[in-house]
Amino acid sequence: MSQSPHMPPNADGESVAGLVQADRVHRDIYISERVYRLEEERLWKRAWIFLGHASLVPNTGDYYTAEIAGQSLVMLRQADGTVAVRFNRCAHKGSQLLHERQGNAGKFLRCPYHAWTYKLDGKLMSVPLKNDYEGTGLSESPSAQGLAEPGGVRDYKGFVFVRVSKTGPDFDSYFDPAVLATLDNMVARSPLGELEVVGTPLRNVMRCNWKMYLENINDTVHPISTHESAAAAAGNVGKSLPADDAGTSLAMEQLLPFGAGYSFYSDMGAKVLPNGHSVLGTKASIHTGYAPLPEYEAGLAALYGADQARALLSFSPQNTVLYPSAAFKTSPSLIRVLRPLGPDRTLIEAWALAPKGAPQRLRQRVASYVRLVFSPMSVVAHDDVHLFESQQKGLRSDGNEWVSLHRGHKADETQTPELALENGNNEIMMRNQYRGWLRLMDPA
Repeated sequence: MSQSPHMPPNADGESVAGLVQADRVHRDIYISERVYRLEEERLWKRAWIFLGHASLVPNTGDYYTAEIAGQSLVMLRQADGTVAVRFNRCAHKGSQLLHERQGNAGKFLRCPYHAWTYKLDGKLMSVPLKNDYEGTGLSESPSAQGLAEPGGVRDYKGFVFVRVSKTGPDFDSYFDPAVLATLDNMVARSPLGELEVVGTPLRNVMRCNWKMYLENINDTVHPISTHESAAAAAGNVGKSLPADDAGTSLAMEQLLPFGAGYSFYSDMGAKVLPNGHSVLGTKASIHTGYAPLPEYEAGLAALYGADQARALLSFSPQNTVLYPSAAFKTSPSLIRVLRPLGPDRTLIEAWALAPKGAPQRLRQRVASYVRLVFSPMSVVAHDDVHLFESQQKGLRSDGNEWVSLHRGHKADETQTPELALENGNNEIMMRNQYRGWLRLMDPA
């Protein structure tokens, strides 16, 4: 791989250590093809990446396909009821077995190229012209060993994660319990203890580096300027609509908080955790002011006890980042999933989830939020995408080669890998992402 013309002198060869400093990062982190290819191998294959939700494959033979770091993967419901993940490629000549995003494969997987057939557990079931392979050594070769598996798979309460590489941290050491607590909370909000995906994940390809989007998830300063017009427009429209209209009240409930000031975001609190993970909004967020649902809340109180139910529903973080692939919200219950496609292209998926057994209003709330805030036609998303793509172009211009992350920086902040913050406007959450980035990218 050729070195970027902007690469600083101390980041030559295969090292990327020179790209991250305590309070700033080099622009090659966003624009270098070399850095992106290293990320695919070192970060996206070695980290634990969110693949999908088990509710997408409820029945035997159901499958869901995805691509992570250039690797074609399939999540599959096996005959024994468990969820498995395998590389979506035939062991014969590598053709993809499944070409649709989602569907049902039936009782076995059959390659469309030469009709090699596999059981749902990945074992080779049959090949055409079997007698022609006798004495050829096929049975001892890798091709006869069935479908290959990624290095690690974990179904955590329905959230399916993969580690593509066979080397890398184990799941329990990679994810701190404090970050998994958001997933626990999402599941516990269901009277039945289960979530399900609502509709089809909304997908949007942006012409920017994936790290720009992930930084922005923890950026509490930009809404005041970036989304000023969106919040104002929502306020003006709301004045002219009937107050008793359910759709109107839901839209206003979700859009108006984007107009909150710096002090609101400063007071919401945050927590940074090892490996780039974080929780923004430990005390409050733009989601904590939603209208109550008395019957639903009473049901959870009967299930858990009043105090535990109250604590459960009061935890509504702005964003919990499970670095590097996803950001979760508990209310509304949704996930934003990042799928890098290149140094300057990123697929963002917005997944709406609903607690099983919960009121229809919660399904309406998450479906509305995804449409209002993450659709390419949204007045909120349009603002963000424009600036992400502008930043991607601007960083290629000559001038300062470094991106500032100085806000709130303290020299001793790295001494405590898990740190609770009072000020939600501190850029430590972004600096923490790059410490996690560097840990996987340059482990030496």
